[in-house]
Amino acid sequence: MNHRPNLPLIKVFFSLWPSARERRDLAAWQKPLQSLCGGRAMRGETLHNTLVFIGNIAQSRLEPLQLAAQEVSGKGFELCFEIARYWGHNHIVYAAPVHAPRQLTKLVLALEQSLACHGFKFDLREYRPHVTLIRNALWTDAGLPAMQPVCWRVMDFALVQSMSHEGAAGYRVLARFPLGPTAGDPQNGSDR
Repeated sequence: MNHRPNLPLIKVFFSLWPSARERRDLAAWQKPLQSLCGGRAMRGETLHNTLVFIGNIAQSRLEPLQLAAQEVSGKGFELCFEIARYWGHNHIVYAAPVHAPRQLTKLVLALEQSLACHGFKFDLREYRPHVTLIRNALWTDAGLPAMQPVCWRVMDFALVQSMSHEGAAGYRVLARFPLGPTAGDPQNGSDR
C-alpha cells in the first residue's frame, strides 16, 4: 500500500486583475458607500473580479492548472463597472457592470470547460461579474447612489493565490494568461 504524505494545499482562483489605477478608481467608491452601509472596506490592493473559484488544491497541481488555463483563448475586451449593488444574503456591497461583455461570458465558459476537461473541481454557480468593495454591510433593497464608472481594457486573466495573514486576506498573482487583440486594436497584425 502506497502512503502519500499530506501535501500542502493552497487556495487559488482565476481572476481579472485590474491595474493599480483601476483599483484606485474602484476604491474611490468605498468611502461614500461605506458611509451609507457601514461595514468593512476591502483593501484597495485586493480589489479584483473573480472568474472561477477553485479553492484548495495541492501545490503539485499548479502546473496542470496553468496548462489548462493556457488552452483558453479569447479576445481582449473593455469591462466597465457602472453601478453599486448590495447582496443581502452575504452583506456585501459590490461594483457591477450594467451589462457583461459577451467576451467575458465566453472567457468564463471556456475556462470552466478547460478546467473540467482536466479534472479540476470548481464552484459551479451562475457567473455574475462583480468587485467586492465592502463586507459586513447593512442596506435595504433601495438602490445605491450613482458612482463614476470605472472601465478597463482587459487583455489577460490571472491565476491568483489567496492567503490569510492575521485574519486579513491577501492575494498573490501566480501567473497571467494573455487574451488576443480585438479586430479594432491597432496592435492587431491579424484577426485570429
